[in-house]
Amino acid sequence: MYVILDIETTGGKFNEEGITEIAMHRFDGHNVVDQFITLVNPEKEIQEFVVKLTGINNKMLRNAPKFFEIAKRVIEITEGATLVAHNANFDYRILRTEFDRLGYDFKINSLCTVELSKKLIPGQDSYSLGKLCKSLGIPMTERHRANGDALATVQLFKLILEKDTDKTILQQSVKYFDNRVQKALFSKIIDSFPEEEGVFYLHDKEGKVIYLGRGKNLKAEVNNVFVKTSARMKKIQKRVYTANYEKTGNALFTRLKYLLELETLSPKYNYKKSLKPKNKEFSNTNMILFEKGRELGENAIVLVENNHVFGYGFTNLSHQENEIEILKKILTPIENTTLGDTIVKGHLQRNKLQKIIRY
Repeated sequence: MYVILDIETTGGKFNEEGITEIAMHRFDGHNVVDQFITLVNPEKEIQEFVVKLTGINNKMLRNAPKFFEIAKRVIEITEGATLVAHNANFDYRILRTEFDRLGYDFKINSLCTVELSKKLIPGQDSYSLGKLCKSLGIPMTERHRANGDALATVQLFKLILEKDTDKTILQQSVKYFDNRVQKALFSKIIDSFPEEEGVFYLHDKEGKVIYLGRGKNLKAEVNNVFVKTSARMKKIQKRVYTANYEKTGNALFTRLKYLLELETLSPKYNYKKSLKPKNKEFSNTNMILFEKGRELGENAIVLVENNHVFGYGFTNLSHQENEIEILKKILTPIENTTLGDTIVKGHLQRNKLQKIIRY
């Protein structure tokens, strides 16, 4: 579980700033499940340059709640979660400073989307939130207001999670998961899974992926792992600490993610699969392949360039699909092009796609 955070402040000396606005979106890796957005009375004057930047002035905050009045809600929405922010050191420091003033030691694990973007979306001209989102075709509203920036960070973090093919982010987060007795843990995992198509990951106590599964019904598939009595499944059941899933929306993406990540993650309890490379070329050198996405209005995209699969991902905006350079930034590149080509060619031979654009 994550909480996407953005804070606006009064400006001023280091550790003397006050919060003027806060937006928090509790995010389960797929959807926002709770949110808290409010102006805050900082009980001090706002620096003039901050007023010009955010549009928030002292008059707007006279009747806003003070931080001590919202502190309980902040604790509730962040419980058991990892904090995510664009320049997380700043937002986390501001929160801790406010809680310090109340005599409360606020601690939470955090992830920074600036650092993650530099690793997983390299080569950008700028990693400021506004310029990065523009480069990736992520829409922004109310720039330099807490909720506008937080909503953009939610979309950016979704993209980062899709590009995190070695599951570094998940492994960092898993280490802080609250332990449960085995049966209760299994029930909690099963209840959290949807009856939708996708892939799922079972982790040990260190956050390492020990088993990778897939299916048209994720809830049924993970339930099968926990009820089977084979020696291999018993070993998995004994070692599993937590689990997560990714919806794929269609059979092509299920096969792509499963086989590519099987190669990348090498889970201890999966059987290795080998596919015979297909030497036959694609019907066109450069193509954009469209399949059904995970939700209404979303497309699943595979880009074929120079007769090889470049990458795959999800879009819900036409301008992201019409601009090849933006599309390339959004898609998750496929490093093992031989495997990627084989999977996509095999699927094209057996199935009809929603749409193909040749260029």
